[in-house]
Amino acid sequence: MPTPTPEAIEQARKSVAQAKARLDALNARVATEGRRLDTRRKIILGGLLLDAATKDKRFAGIVSELTHRISRDQDKKPFEGWTLPGEDG
Repeated sequence: MPTPTPEAIEQARKSVAQAKARLDALNARVATEGRRLDTRRKIILGGLLLDAATKDKRFAGIVSELTHRISRDQDKKPFEGWTLPGEDG
């Protein structure tokens, strides 16, 4: 096997760096897609829960309980003065 030249070593380093960059980009896309799907699931489940709460008092109680469990101020703010659609009061 011939002795590697400095140019060959540098080219191999560049190839490794490019491969790592491609791998990092792929991993980032997978993570982004996972977060997107998670967000979509939460939105769908939230919509289903709110719809059920407008039709069934058991679910309305669950929604009420869940909203009272919110502890972070930034999460409470969107619910200030909010009631379920169709709820008296």
